[in-house]
Order: sequence, then structure tokens, then C-alpha cells
Amino acid sequence: MDPNVAVIVGSVWVRLAGVYGALAVALGAYGAHVIANKKDMSAHTKDVYERANKYHILHALALLAVPLTAHPCLSGTIITIGMTLFCGTCYIHVFTGSKSIIRLTPVGGITLMIGWLTMAYV
Repeated sequence: MDPNVAVIVGSVWVRLAGVYGALAVALGAYGAHVIANKKDMSAHTKDVYERANKYHILHALALLAVPLTAHPCLSGTIITIGMTLFCGTCYIHVFTGSKSIIRLTPVGGITLMIGWLTMAYV
């Protein structure tokens, strides 16, 4: 890859990590100040929210390493899709109570695993 293109591609993933990280912090604060205080929400649902937020921030940080991989666009795209499917479906489930959306969460988890493997082996 042309070094100039590599810098641009790397910059995109670092910027996306910043956006996803900021969103994770905002949703974490919402969880700590609003979700945690909801009396009508089950402990399980609150746990789902906390897990989504934990994976969200961890994978936002993982995006910072994407420019160091052999194929940053592949790894970054797969991790971003996985994060959106895993965390997004958990957040939607908590906000809406939808039980059907949560069925996609394992797809997001598997996608995240594939994303990590592309960082390691591709």
C-alpha cells in the first residue's frame, strides 16, 4: 500500500475510534445516572446494558490498533460491524424491551471474534 494511502486509512480508523469512544462514554454515563436508577428495570436488563457498554468501549479502543494490521480496512470494518451488531442490539433491547432484536447479539459477538482474528492472521 502506498504510504500516503496508509496514513489516510489509519487516520480514518483512529477518528472512528474517537467517535465510538466518545459515544461509549456518553452511553456509560447515561447508564450510570439513568439506567442504574430505574426501579422498574430488572437486574438482568441492567447487566445487558453494562455488558454492551463494556464491549463498546473496549472495541472502540481496539479500533486504535487497526492501522497497525496488515489489512486495516478489512479488520476495522469487521470490528465496526461486530461492535454495532453486538452493542447496538443490546442497547436497543434495553431501550425498547424488544426481545426479537437480542437474537442478533450473538451474530455481533461472532463478528467481533472474526474481526480480532483478522487482526492476528490476515
